[in-house]
Amino acid sequence: MPDADAIRSAGEAAAELRERYDELSRLESRIADLGRDRVEAAADAYRRAHRVLDQYEEDAVGTGDFGSYVQFEGEFANAVDVDDDTPAADAFAAADEAVDKRRLSESDFAAAREALEPAGDYVELLSDRDDAVDEYRRARKAATDARGELADRLEDLRGIADMADADLDADVSRLREPIEGYNDAVREGFREFYAAESARDVLDFLERADATPFVDADLPPADLREYVDEHPAGEEPIPTLLEYADYSNSKLDHYVDDVGALRTAVAVHRTFLDRIDAEPLTLDWPPAPGDELAYEIDELVPLVSRIAADETVAALRSIRDLARSDEYERLRRAAVVRDALDDEGLALIASGEIDDRVAEAERTLALVDDVLAETER
Repeated sequence: MPDADAIRSAGEAAAELRERYDELSRLESRIADLGRDRVEAAADAYRRAHRVLDQYEEDAVGTGDFGSYVQFEGEFANAVDVDDDTPAADAFAAADEAVDKRRLSESDFAAAREALEPAGDYVELLSDRDDAVDEYRRARKAATDARGELADRLEDLRGIADMADADLDADVSRLREPIEGYNDAVREGFREFYAAESARDVLDFLERADATPFVDADLPPADLREYVDEHPAGEEPIPTLLEYADYSNSKLDHYVDDVGALRTAVAVHRTFLDRIDAEPLTLDWPPAPGDELAYEIDELVPLVSRIAADETVAALRSIRDLARSDEYERLRRAAVVRDALDDEGLALIASGEIDDRVAEAERTLALVDDVLAETER
């Protein structure tokens, strides 16, 4: 999420939470002023009275079932029997009076329902309170989520601010082009080495490379190493060994001294052999700090000399010279920042707005934290 959106969303979520909290507090304060027990008693009586009206209206009117009439009169009287201090007590009394007759009509039931309407306000009040609780909880979760997103974005903004020292006008192609050129050349040189040299020599090369601190080559499995060292097939290039592994036993018997040994050592480790490449010999982008890069290249030069053309080694040495130059860190810093940031981040640095954006995010985050603390239940 862009930082401007994160800031706006967090501010809006905090404002919504404040509104929902204030509305809930207003409703709960009104209920508390009336007395929660009294309000709930009125609401319960209202619901009971309507259940009785709905249940008996059809049977108790006119010359219908006298038993139902008698039962209705008793149950309705009990339903509207509330304490005198119950809110809308007069409404319950009026409803009871509306149906206190020897003979009931539909209009009497309608009159009872109309008389009960003032008590319905307390049912609605409790319902509004329950809805307000749900809305408050949703608003709080939204504000908490927005707060988390803003905090993450603020961390990103601070990281961008820490990069504002970079010279974005620096010509990073002076670093990128020689490094990309070297990487392409060493990959090509290694492909040729892998295809033409014996498996024994390739595995020897990997072990030598891995023995240097800055080159992280994968070492061959012990049983593969042993097979390549002890069997004549180890003098064949790795692609040839992989081709052998696909032969039938009868055909393979013409090429190797021990069919089973080749299948056990080579076929089982096909994935390792397929994945051998020049990546441990390549240079990272963005490149390492100057001293580290120069030391890495010192280790790479004898290795690359073994598998690549002189021009590739010369390219590597020229990069080492650049790493030791006075301008290297300026170029590298620009490369690191350009690689780390998207267009928005680069624009914030270029425009000089990054510090203002950090301050705005910090203010909004503090505001959201205050609202969350003040509206906690």
